[in-house]
This record gives sequence, C-alpha cells and structure tokens, in this order.
Amino acid sequence: MPDTPLPPPPPDRGDRRGDGPAPAPAPAVLALELLVHGVAGAAPGELLGDPRTVRVTGDSTAAVFRRTEDADAEAHPERYAGRPVPEAYCWSRLTSGNGARALWLLLLPFMVANLAHWARPAGTTGTTPRAVRTYGVLVRILALSLTVLLIAAACEVALDLFAWQCAGTGSCAGSRFSWLGFLAPGGGWWAEPGRRLALGALVPAALTGLLWYLSNRTWSAYESQPPPVGSADPDTASDTVPALGRPGFWYGRRLVARLRAAHTAAGLLTVAVAVSVPTARHDRGSAGAPVLEAVGWATQGLLAATAGAVAWVVCRRGRTEDRADHHLDRAAVTLLPRAALALLVAVLVHACWARPGWTSAGRLPGDLAFGVLMLGQGCCVLALAAVARYLHRRAPDPATALGGLGGPAVGMLGCALGGVMSGGVAQRVADWLDGGAVPGTPGAPLPGPPVLLTWQAAVLPPLLVVLALLAGWFTVRGVRERRGLAVGIAAEYPGETPDGPRSRRIAGARAAAALTDSAPWFVGAVSGITLLLGAGALAGAWIGGRAPYEAARGSGPLLETVARTAQDAGSWLIGFGFVLFVAWGRRAYRDPSARRTIGILWDVGTFWPRAAHPFAPPCYAERAVPDLTWRMTGWTDRTGGRLVISGHSQGSVLAAAAVWQLPPHVRRRVALLTYGSPLARLYGRWFPAYFGPGPLTALHGDLDCWRNLWRATDPIGGPALPGAGQGVDRGPLADPVAYGRSARYPLPAPILGHSDYQADPAFAAERAALLARLDEAARADEAARADEAARAGEPRPAVPGGVPAQGPGLSKERAGRADPPGTAG
Repeated sequence: MPDTPLPPPPPDRGDRRGDGPAPAPAPAVLALELLVHGVAGAAPGELLGDPRTVRVTGDSTAAVFRRTEDADAEAHPERYAGRPVPEAYCWSRLTSGNGARALWLLLLPFMVANLAHWARPAGTTGTTPRAVRTYGVLVRILALSLTVLLIAAACEVALDLFAWQCAGTGSCAGSRFSWLGFLAPGGGWWAEPGRRLALGALVPAALTGLLWYLSNRTWSAYESQPPPVGSADPDTASDTVPALGRPGFWYGRRLVARLRAAHTAAGLLTVAVAVSVPTARHDRGSAGAPVLEAVGWATQGLLAATAGAVAWVVCRRGRTEDRADHHLDRAAVTLLPRAALALLVAVLVHACWARPGWTSAGRLPGDLAFGVLMLGQGCCVLALAAVARYLHRRAPDPATALGGLGGPAVGMLGCALGGVMSGGVAQRVADWLDGGAVPGTPGAPLPGPPVLLTWQAAVLPPLLVVLALLAGWFTVRGVRERRGLAVGIAAEYPGETPDGPRSRRIAGARAAAALTDSAPWFVGAVSGITLLLGAGALAGAWIGGRAPYEAARGSGPLLETVARTAQDAGSWLIGFGFVLFVAWGRRAYRDPSARRTIGILWDVGTFWPRAAHPFAPPCYAERAVPDLTWRMTGWTDRTGGRLVISGHSQGSVLAAAAVWQLPPHVRRRVALLTYGSPLARLYGRWFPAYFGPGPLTALHGDLDCWRNLWRATDPIGGPALPGAGQGVDRGPLADPVAYGRSARYPLPAPILGHSDYQADPAFAAERAALLARLDEAARADEAARADEAARAGEPRPAVPGGVPAQGPGLSKERAGRADPPGTAG
C-alpha cells in the first residue's frame, strides 16, 4: 500500500503549558565600530571610505560621523547582518585650528613641566603615599618657578632694559628711539626713574593678565565640563583602581582653579617686587624720605606674606581623582589674585611719588633673583630625582624610562627651555637696543641684561654641538643596525629571490623605527648635559660677575674669540630659533604633513590634564574621553548592541582611557582594537604609573576582548603587553606584505610603517573575532541569567540573538526602540 502522508504538525501554541503563541524570531542585533583617528587627523570621509557623511552627534570641534546611508542603522539592523556599522569620532580640531593657535607653543616650558608630574614612577600601591605627595609638591614648585621666571624675564626687558637703562640713557633715547623721548632725563613728568618703572611694569602685568585670561577661558571649556560616567563608586574608589578608571581623573576643575589663582598672584607679585626693590633701596639711602621708607618696608612685608600664601596654596593640595570634586576654594581663587593686584597697585603708586634727584644708573638688581631661581630649580630637580628613584626601587620595572628618572629629566628640560628662552630674549633685545655694540662691554651705551642671562645664552652653542654629536652617534648606530637587519630580510618571505636594495629599504625602515626605543637615553643625555652647563653658567656668573666675553679678556686671543663667538652666536640663535619655532608651530597647525612630524610630541603633552601648571596648553582629552565614554554608554544602553572601539596611534590612547571610564555593565559589551598604538612603547615607558604593565594588565583583566596590531617598521606603535602571553598582541605584521612582484602583487608593495593598518587582512580578521567573542560572552551571560531565573521560579527570559535587547537601567518603554533616522546618539 502506498505510504500514507504524515499529518502536518500541530501549530505551536507556545511553551509546554500552551499559555501563549510561539515567540517571534529573534531580532537582529546591531554591531558598531567606533573609529578614532590618530595625531595627523583625518576627514570623516577618509575614515569612513565615503565622501558622503553626516554628523550624528557633536559640534564643530569634535563630533561623531557616519556615512549617509548608515544614518538610520538603528532602525534597520537587519541590513547589517555579519558586519558592523562604521562611525568615526573626529577630534583633530581639539589640537589644531587656525595659525594663531601656534602661539600656544610659546608656553612649551609650562607643558613640559606639567609632563614631569605624569612621568612619576609607579611605586607600590598603598605603601608610598607620602613619596607620591612629595613628588607632586616638588613638580608644582618647579612649575611655579617657571611662571616667576617668565614674568621676571618680561620685567627684565620692560623695566630694566627699556625703562631703566634705555630710557635713562640719552644716547639710547635719541635718534633711533625718539619715541622714548618723554621718558628721557628732562623729558617731563614720566622722566623720573620710579615713574618710568611704574609705566614699564604695565607690560609684564598685562602678560600676567593674558595668561590668566587664556587659562580661565580654557578652564571653562575643558576642566569645567561634566566628567564622564565613572567606572568606580566615589565612596569605594581606592588605590587598587587604576588611576585612569577613577571618576575624578578627567575633572581637574578644583585644582586648576587653585593653581591659576596662585600662579596669577605669583606673576603680579614678581612685577611688584621688581618695582619695589629699587624704589625701597633708593628711599633707604635718602635722608629726607622717612615716610616713603616706612611705606616701602610695609609693602615689602605684605609682599612677603602674600608670597608665603601663594606657596601654601600651591603645596597644600594636589589632584583629587577618587571623586569628581565640584567644590571650589573661593578664598584662594578670588582673594589671592585680588590681594596681589592690590599690592601691585600700591607699589606702583608708591613708585610714582616724587623723588627729586633720583637717577638711573647701571642695572636693576636682578642678578641675584635670576641666580636664586636657577639654583632653586636645580635643587628641585635633584630632589625630584631622589624621590623618583625611591619610588622606582619600590616597584622596579626595566621598561621604565631612565630607571625611573624620566620625570626629573623632563622637568630639567622644562627648566632649560624656560632659561634659554628668557635669557635669549633678554640678550636679543639688549643687542637690538645697543645697535652694533655688545651690551656690557666698555663703551657700550647699555650695561645689558644680568650677567647670568648672558651666560645662559652663551652656553647654547656648546649645547647644540653636543646635540649634533649625539644625533650623529645615533645615526651611525642606525646605519650599522640596518646592515645587520638586511641580511635576514629575504628569508622572512619564503620562496622569494633575495634583492639587496629591497632588503636594505625594509631594514632601513625597521632601524629607523627602532630609534624610538633609544629616545629615553637621548633625553637623559640632553638633560644631564643641560644640568652641567647650567651649573657652569651659574658658577661663571656668580664667581666672575662678568659676561663671558669680559671674563675671557686677558686669557689669550683664542679663548677671547671663543667666548665672544659663543656669546654673540647664542644671542642670534635664540632670536632665530624663536622665530623658527613660531613659524614651525604655525605650519604644524595648518599642514598635515608637518603635523605628522611633530604632532605626536605635542599631542602627548596636551593629552594630560593640567596637574602642575595652569598656564600650560589645555588638555584635549578632558573633552575627547568624556565624548567617547558617553557615546559608548549611551549607544549600548539604548540598543543593547555590541561595540568595537577601534583606535589608531594617539586615538588608541584615547580609546583605552575611555574604556577605563566605562561602567562594568557597558564594558562587557565593548571590545577594544588598537593598532599603531604607543600605549606601552611610549606611554608605558614614560608614564609607568598610568600606562605601565600593571595598569595595562588590569585593563586586559577588566576587558577580555582586546587585540593590538603592530609592525616592526612602525616608529610609534608596538606591543601593548610584550612578553605577557595574554593573547592581546598580534605582530609584528608583515610590512611590506610582499617582498617581490607576483601575480597577486604585480607592483612593489609599499612599506606602510605607521599608516594604513586597516588595509592589512589581519585587521578585518581581528575585528570579526572580537565581535564573535562579544557574542559568545553575551550568550554565556544570558544563559547564566536564565538559569538563575529558572532556579528562582521566574519565567525564562528570551534571548534575542544572544544579546539582551534592553541594557541595564533602561525603562521598558525604551527597550528595543531604535534611534530615528539621522539622530543616532
């Protein structure tokens, strides 16, 4: 008999109890790839591979973009099965813009001093709090000395060279400088020395006001912005939580306000002291001015008391990272600069009082002040080195730059930059005012700047010679390394015929990239030589009391020629270097190719919050990290989807910092893909307390889905956890991908170095693997929750595609609701 067809299966009535219809098919779960570019920046169309882009959130400074066709991806997740939705976070305008922003480069010594704070060795958690606090206090004192040095240099130019020497000398105030005639002796009411000093004091006072204004404006735009969603509870945060994961790390509102007030007051007090000291000295030597002498003593006492208050404010409090501290110290922020301004006004009024018979001669008493500043900075750097070595010995890490002395070395460079800039500008202005004469020499119209500043300018040529020798040594070393590497290049590509020029080009790229690993020793050598030369300049100025050329007189023609050449060349080099520095910085802001060359150094410096110097350029990460954190948190909670944050170069540092700030429930749905990343190679070496092996290992423990791609030809990127064997790093990737020509690569493959990681096949493979691991983790998490609910007797929750459609904290009404077209985020 024929087969009888089986009856159709009964309709599915739901579960075994038959209490409802069959569940609908699980909706597709969306995946997002958030791209973060590096130093050079990139247009949204370049990052996304499509010129048609739309901004989904953000403003003209920093924003998230998508391709136009992906703007409504949340409403149609079925279109993106098996692939993520790409979107790009563009932040380059936070560090670039019009050419006027190159003036920030003039504050480079302040930025370098701020870096010294973050270059602290890691120490031992919970056992070195006093040493850590001491380190922070020393760096803040060093930063304060740089502010005083800058304003003192401005006082030297405006008060000493112009108001005291030039305007008080008939020959200088004559033909070439007729506009100074009203200040010359016999020129009228302003001709008295005290009044000339009061007028000249307006220039450094205005400079102090400009620094305050710039710091206050950037403070309002960066430090006062709401902090990101913290991963740690402010009441339970402790030293065991990595610093970049604490709620208050990217919120320096209170500290920067305190430091801004203190540094502003210090600048105003420096101007007041520069006017008060010569005025009071004249009054004490004048028999008929007891009232003026008493007023001078009183103002100087008040100046000393206010300076003590400034020092107390700077040393009293450091950063608060365990919580977002919204409190402002109103007394310090408002009263301290106002008191300093009131004292400055009182000093200027006191200086303008009539003093018949007072004439200006010689220099203002500035030699001792600059010498004390220089000596204090040297002692502070040495004390900083002692504390840094103590911290490093408590938790030694062979990868740390200079054996833990990276912070003191960076601080020494900041002091050297400040000293060279101040001494060089003073020397250059003195040469300009003196015409063809050498200031300070017999027959010259002007005595010139303090002897110490002349010595500082004179040691610049020897320093440049030493730098040239060091650069030559590293170049020779690179050439030798290239020859050794070229021997085995062809063997890395099986089946290829050796090609000498091709092997040498690849080896040259690898050798040049390896020079980055020698940078700490180069910086250490420069810092040590600078310290020695600075000590020699201080000794020469204090022992001899004369400029180098004058001190060399009578020592033979050769030594006189060398001293004269060094003094003149140093003055001209400072002037030329100053102009070149501004022009180079302006070009770097406008020209992407120049920005790729020096941008990494600038972006490393401005990545860190202003923890030591409030007049440093603002920290762009205090905007970028909250942007990324809020974007990842908001999107995953809204959609329940998976997210891969993909960072290149400096973008990988921003990505890691943002992941650190994520709440735990969001971090479980986020993967991190880094490539060309300086996380360990640069940040881990120079900033071990924040990016050393300990913090990066902790990040990997909190974020299991992390992969890092690197090349041996990349001078910036490298392994994130070298030697750890934890499955984070993949590399070195083949570069170039092909050695010779073939059917697949008919033209020579380029050596990519730091660029085009996304073109490597490993990129797509690792991104897909990260998304798969997120799916697997989500399914395991949902299964565990379902089992727990079943044991508790609750209905078993549905698992839509293995990922919850509703993120924690979302209301039922918002669960599963997609973003409307064009408004994602």
